[in-house]
Amino acid sequence: MSISIKCENVLKKYGENIVIPDLNLEIKNGEFFTLLGPSGCGKTTLLRMIAGFNSIEGGTISFNDKVINEMAPGKRNIGMVFQNYAVFPHLTVKENVAFGLQNRKVPKDEITKRVDEMIKLVKIEEYKDRLPENLSGGQQQRVALARAIVINPDVLLMDEPLSNLDAKLRIEMRNVIKEIQNEIGITTVYVTHDQEEAMAVSDRIAVMKLGIIQQIGTPQEVYQRPANIFVASFIGGTNVLSCNAITKDGKNHVSFSHAYEEDMENLKVNINSDKIPVKVSVRPEEFIIVESGEGIEATVTSSIFLGINTHYFAELETGEKVEIIQESTVEKIMSPGTKIGLKVKKHKINVFDSEGEINYTKGDAHEV
Repeated sequence: MSISIKCENVLKKYGENIVIPDLNLEIKNGEFFTLLGPSGCGKTTLLRMIAGFNSIEGGTISFNDKVINEMAPGKRNIGMVFQNYAVFPHLTVKENVAFGLQNRKVPKDEITKRVDEMIKLVKIEEYKDRLPENLSGGQQQRVALARAIVINPDVLLMDEPLSNLDAKLRIEMRNVIKEIQNEIGITTVYVTHDQEEAMAVSDRIAVMKLGIIQQIGTPQEVYQRPANIFVASFIGGTNVLSCNAITKDGKNHVSFSHAYEEDMENLKVNINSDKIPVKVSVRPEEFIIVESGEGIEATVTSSIFLGINTHYFAELETGEKVEIIQESTVEKIMSPGTKIGLKVKKHKINVFDSEGEINYTKGDAHEV
């Protein structure tokens, strides 16, 4: 049975050091929810509070509206998967998977049935009699995943489970994890600092910074309409330009240079001033390369050809440096020193206040 999880005014501190000041969060029944952020942002601390491994200095954490602050970890019916696998080296695959069921005094016939079902689900049947030393990292992580969910937990907690795997295995295992979570429908809380991983597996993402949630949303929402510059820069990376918002003929415009501006009918605020400074987030794929003399003047400084896309790095006339991603074509790749113009896909970009804390942009990020 899956559950919903609610955190209300949660406080975590070590002595006088406040790690999580006042956190509110609700995770839906059966949801794959990811806590994402840089090292030290409090994501693992929060996960361990949900698990019962860390104390709670204030507020409440509830499973299905039942407060669990004082409940022992063993009573919370959780499954845990760690980054170091934590499989028992002296036990075979099937013995590892059976361990939690044996501790719960499940009948032997039932253990055999559930272990067989689980190792089949995670696709490690052929390794069931092997010891962990004879398994790859990905195979060991499948064992850890099977052991965590064979006990039918109410919630699955995963702390950086793929960080010890190489790039190819990470992609393979994140697909395995998402497929299994979809199949069994278990509420999952996943911790990672890898934004691509978070985007690939999550129903919703909470982006954290210094113990504070900056934004909660679907991968698409967080990527396309980030709440602030921190989120925009952490999710996918972006170019942040210093521009001006202006009013012309009663309409909002953003001025990118003395020769290039775009009307922005999708701003939440009316610019009741001749000019106010703003920060504009332009993701690399949101630039349009045009002829020199149009748009923002720029000079190509280098390029990287990656098959389907070419990444260009350029310096703007303002001295700002930007990255541009363009779909590769049969045309020759531009060499360093090439003068170009840049325009933007105005319905995709995000306009923030001068501090980068408030997103002035509204609506879906689609081209009209």
